[in-house]
Amino acid sequence: MGFPVYDYRTDIRNVLVTPQIRSRFLRMEPGQSAQLHSHDLGHEIFLILEGRVEFEIDGETEELGPGQMCVAIADQPHVVRVLGDEPMTMYLSVTPHIHPTHTPRTEEGERLPHNFAPPRAYDVEPDMQVSVAELVARQIHAAQLLEELTRTCASVQQEMGTQLKTALAEGDADAATAARKAMWEAIYPVYKAIAELGEVWNALAPRVTQ
Repeated sequence: MGFPVYDYRTDIRNVLVTPQIRSRFLRMEPGQSAQLHSHDLGHEIFLILEGRVEFEIDGETEELGPGQMCVAIADQPHVVRVLGDEPMTMYLSVTPHIHPTHTPRTEEGERLPHNFAPPRAYDVEPDMQVSVAELVARQIHAAQLLEELTRTCASVQQEMGTQLKTALAEGDADAATAARKAMWEAIYPVYKAIAELGEVWNALAPRVTQ
């Protein structure tokens, strides 16, 4: 079987939910608006497919229509309102997607308590066979692995960074390339471990309020 293909006219839902990114098609009705909120970590991209909307991002307001896109950077309060008499459909993505996913804001922009939405809010079916105790154990293990990899990475960056500077100063392209390769190979597992930590955390955090 091939990879899944999604259509904004029929797949009005979250289509990809991972710690690295959440993406979805969203339909809103005329006059509908969302609560003013921000994301502690995530940048959010909005691409309008049908209809017209008004975005307010960090106190600035713009009107968007089909084919236009805007971005709310992490910590920027934002809200969307549908304009006119037609529904609006958009594609949006938030990256990274880490709980708490939303921080509600007052009309003045002040932060309210975080929103730890349940997995079903993102069209994800939680695995209730895994206990909270097991998730906590996995969380600790993921954090410890990240700590170990980060320490190794820092050591490699220091050693290879020095070699990289020397190689560049001496015009030794092969040595510079080898140093860069070593630096990346130490960085890569750190990001993989961050994703693993985020995956366990996204399973654990909403369970506290269930």
